Amino acid sequence: MSSLPIQTEDNSKWCLTETELCHLETLKKLAEPSITDLCQKEHPNLLIFPQDLDAYGDKIGDAHIFEIKGETIVTGNIMGFIGCGDTKVSISSRFTQDKNDYFLHYMLRKVFAVNLFDLQFNSDEESIFDFLIYLFPTFLKRAMQQGLYREYQTRKHNDANVKGRIDISRHIRQNIPFAGNIAYTTREYAQDNHLTQLIRHTIEYIWHHRYSGNILHNDDDTADAVKAICQATSSYNRNERQKVINENLRPISHPYYSEYRPLQQLCLQILRQEEMKYGQDDNEIYGILFDGAWLWEEYLNTFLSGIGFEHPRNKEGRGHKSLFTDGSGWCYPDFLSPEMVLDAKYKWYDDWSKVQTKDLYQVISYMHVLDRKMGGYIVPVDWTSSRLQSKTLKGLGGIMSVYGMDVSFKAESFEDYCSKMILSEQKVLTNLETYKE
Repeated sequence: MSSLPIQTEDNSKWCLTETELCHLETLKKLAEPSITDLCQKEHPNLLIFPQDLDAYGDKIGDAHIFEIKGETIVTGNIMGFIGCGDTKVSISSRFTQDKNDYFLHYMLRKVFAVNLFDLQFNSDEESIFDFLIYLFPTFLKRAMQQGLYREYQTRKHNDANVKGRIDISRHIRQNIPFAGNIAYTTREYAQDNHLTQLIRHTIEYIWHHRYSGNILHNDDDTADAVKAICQATSSYNRNERQKVINENLRPISHPYYSEYRPLQQLCLQILRQEEMKYGQDDNEIYGILFDGAWLWEEYLNTFLSGIGFEHPRNKEGRGHKSLFTDGSGWCYPDFLSPEMVLDAKYKWYDDWSKVQTKDLYQVISYMHVLDRKMGGYIVPVDWTSSRLQSKTLKGLGGIMSVYGMDVSFKAESFEDYCSKMILSEQKVLTNLETYKE
């Protein structure tokens, strides 16, 4: 069977070719489980964002990567790459105009604060897996905010400084005739353990990667985190990489070190790239996926926060608003300023007729309860006009607007695309600022 990925877009239909139909049974295996089911089966080589599927109230976990209807793949908001054996599916953004999918990579660059100008973009899995390396500093810094990971380790010793349980059988094997040493074991709460070793091996791998070694010292926080890991892993041995990988196939479950679990998963994917691409288990599911609605919302926050928009966080319990005067009935608008409620939608809202009734009711409700006279939506579009004609609500009044951000244009390079996106962002900010006048 061909190993070339099936190329499709989010929120679209793709009719399988005659060649691609030989992958149908495996495609059904990828399509049938919900995202929650895939995560619960602990596929260490499958990384899905957002990682807390219940944090954003969009029922992401109930969704599927895609659906199979007859001989057609029907996709939703999920983008990225997923594979199983020789069956591979690449899902790009429907708002892109070329195979490089600069729009997806630009959002990832802004959300994860990484420099992607040196990354060679294309639509195959190698480019997507290479991107994992650029996520590493963000994951490492989040984990290190919880301190260096420690766990109890059993250490074997053979010296005269007995501090633990004497190992009689090992002592007889190693110390007869007696020369002053005692064989014993200790139980230590150590920084040098299977997980910190995995992180160290990942650091060493990245240092020798063809273009990405410099990301380990792009900022002081990353450099300090790398230094701390290296100092904590004095027993590092390059030849034990496979052993360390095998020791980490079972995800950690410590409630305090919650940020180390996604870091562990990321490290495994980085270190097992070649294995996954060329010699993976036929039943192993692997890939990296992003929910488009979540990514669009997180991307918008990178520049809307600069003009006074608050971005409430359900997961962190931050920024919630009450629906009732007694303080009950929490809600989490996407973006809120003293004048406006703004809802982020990863949808085609190039005309008022495209706005779904439930979306209208949600924003109107927030406007009424939170006493905002302005409300609307911010959406990606492929048209040059960045704002539809606003509408006035009946009854208590209020102005509803759709703010479109042009993201779909051709670019000669990723750097060129970034320059054009900065201009698009500025147009949106200018339009949003007009309601204050």
